[in-house]
Formats: sequence, C-alpha cells, structure tokens
Amino acid sequence: MSMYMVERELPGITMDQLADAQAAAIKTAEQMTADGTPVRYLRSAFVPEDQRCFCFFEAADAEVVKSLNEQAQIPNRDLRRSSRPVQARGCGARPLTLTLTSPRQ
Repeated sequence: MSMYMVERELPGITMDQLADAQAAAIKTAEQMTADGTPVRYLRSAFVPEDQRCFCFFEAADAEVVKSLNEQAQIPNRDLRRSSRPVQARGCGARPLTLTLTSPRQ
C-alpha cells in the first residue's frame, strides 16, 4: 500500500466541522476496508492561516482514496502520492514532513 496526501481548501470551517469531516473519513475508511477495499486514514494537519487541511491515507492506489473522499462527501483540491516519513538518524526525532514523489493524480 502507498501513502497519499489530500489537500483541502476549507474557507470558514469551524473546528467542530473539521472534527466531523475527520470522523467521516475514518468511518468511511473503516467501512470500505470491511467491504473488501483496504484503506486507512492516517492523520491530518490543518493550517488555519491558509484555511487548508492536509489529510494522509494509506491505500493501494489513488482511486481508492478519491472514492473514500467522494463517499464521505469531503471536498478536496488535490490528491498526491507521497513517500513514507524519513527518520533522522541518531537523534530520535520524529519525522515532521513527507516528501511528495509523484505529480498530481
């Protein structure tokens, strides 16, 4: 399975609405997996100044992630495949960023 990043523009979204969208993504991923299409919601990062949210999923391909977002009725601006986080050696630091590895899908 590969990791995918979904970028969302969410002008005017409240923290309650953001939490509801996250819950919908998690629930939809669980249902899709139970129905035989493995997909996993990993995490999200919200940037309030830009009113953007970056959500990370694990799936076999981009179409699975696209379908999850359509079923959950969560708007998205961009979907990209991304690499796994790289662990810094020797310092025990947790990775903070993901490197994009392919053009938009």
